[in-house]
Amino acid sequence: MRIHVSVPPWILAAIMTVIASSIAAVHVNPADNVAIATRPLAQGERLEAGPYAVTLTGPIKMGHKIALVGLKKGERVIRYGQVIGFATTDIAPGDWIHSHNLAAQVFARDYEYATDIPADPTPITDRTFQGYRRADGRAGTRNYLAVLSSVNCSAHVAKLICRKIEETVLKQFPNVDGVIPVMHKGGCAMQFGGEDHQQLVRTMAGFAKHPNIGGYLIVGLGCETGSIPYLVDHGGLVQINGLGQSQQRQLPPILTMQEVGGTQKTIEAGVRLAAELLPRVNDVRRVSIPASEIILGLNCGGSDGNSGITANPALGVASDLIVAAGGATILAETPEIYGAEHLLTRRARTKAVGEKLVERIRWWERYAGFFGVQLDNNPSPGNKEGGLTTIYEKSLGATAKAGSTAMNAVYLYAEPITVKGMGVMDTPGFDPASVTGLVAGGCNVICFTTGRGSCFGCKPSPSIKIATNTPMYERMVDDMDINAGVILNGTSVEQVGREIFEMVLDVASGRKSKSE
Repeated sequence: MRIHVSVPPWILAAIMTVIASSIAAVHVNPADNVAIATRPLAQGERLEAGPYAVTLTGPIKMGHKIALVGLKKGERVIRYGQVIGFATTDIAPGDWIHSHNLAAQVFARDYEYATDIPADPTPITDRTFQGYRRADGRAGTRNYLAVLSSVNCSAHVAKLICRKIEETVLKQFPNVDGVIPVMHKGGCAMQFGGEDHQQLVRTMAGFAKHPNIGGYLIVGLGCETGSIPYLVDHGGLVQINGLGQSQQRQLPPILTMQEVGGTQKTIEAGVRLAAELLPRVNDVRRVSIPASEIILGLNCGGSDGNSGITANPALGVASDLIVAAGGATILAETPEIYGAEHLLTRRARTKAVGEKLVERIRWWERYAGFFGVQLDNNPSPGNKEGGLTTIYEKSLGATAKAGSTAMNAVYLYAEPITVKGMGVMDTPGFDPASVTGLVAGGCNVICFTTGRGSCFGCKPSPSIKIATNTPMYERMVDDMDINAGVILNGTSVEQVGREIFEMVLDVASGRKSKSE
């Protein structure tokens, strides 16, 4: 049996076909000169993919690429209808294509801005979830108490305060999902008011003001560069009570170890403050909230060769549905957009939005150059074991998570998300740091696709794990929420995408994800 999946070159999420269980490889785009193995293949096996028929010259692992035509050294290798690299040696039909004969090279990409803006999807107006309506009008999907550490020097104390609260008073407050320490390894040895300082303030303030946080307190050492007064003022953590001349500035609960008297006394004081905060945090109930209040973070980690065929385009379908419902979805990991950014710029709502994305791409090129490396040091060894060879290939599959709607905004790391529809946040490809930025920006649910098997979660926002292949899903079923690997066995991408959409609403309503 032959299979051909037609994908317009500018919209990777349009893989809406049924893949028969007997198919050995997927040919994604008519322009592709490779196919992707859907199961382990043996040397000598006869393979039909799209209009091509080849005999395998060696064994091929699941998720890896097979040459469908002969390629000369220097010729372009095409997947998704786009360049994923260049042959480093002559390649015969039926050969395995990977790092030994394929490499990324710098090549010009045709940037067009706002030239192919998709039509807005048909509105979905009748979907809701059961969430928490906060005083400022935003919608939460969880209800946590947070202990923020202003500097690495107070991080351990913040963690011990949370542990003590869990051991003592937390069980008295059933509507509180937990108490979480918000810790980091910075906060000092940086330029006061500089770019690093501002980014840290955005991140910490984003967690403090997150709609999934019902209350918080701040713990610092007392002499750090990232001072608590600066965090409070520049992070917008000062509450204004009253009107006109009667206005009063109300500070959040703050502890500094040097003033309180050291580690143990700060822990005790933190527990006392938490005991005062917890009744108010507990005094909430879930109510019906429109699905337009969902801000969905899109991330992938431990990707493989099937990510761009199964889980990522399925998440793209879910992204389109969230956008249709009036919500926001945010693509991240800028180094994993590299090589596919020219597809997104065409979908930019305005030229300025497209140019902002390219400016962030150029920043990453300069940053990598400072260290004498290239962005193609990504994919990771695990990605390559799963079949991904170059950053271009990885990025083309990764951007499928963003679906097919217009790109409405581009955000700096941890910048508050204020625009509905699909947007992009500039985060690194390192998953914990990337999701941290998404959460700090306001994402109240995270969807995380993985082919190798990532176990990452990020309180206070629930993380839904989506497996790209069935063997990994079955092996790691205690960590995976959805198996998109069924797409390789006949289920449509659209069907799995709708399953993801429904789970987003269920999890937003309180259903616990596996990582929780």
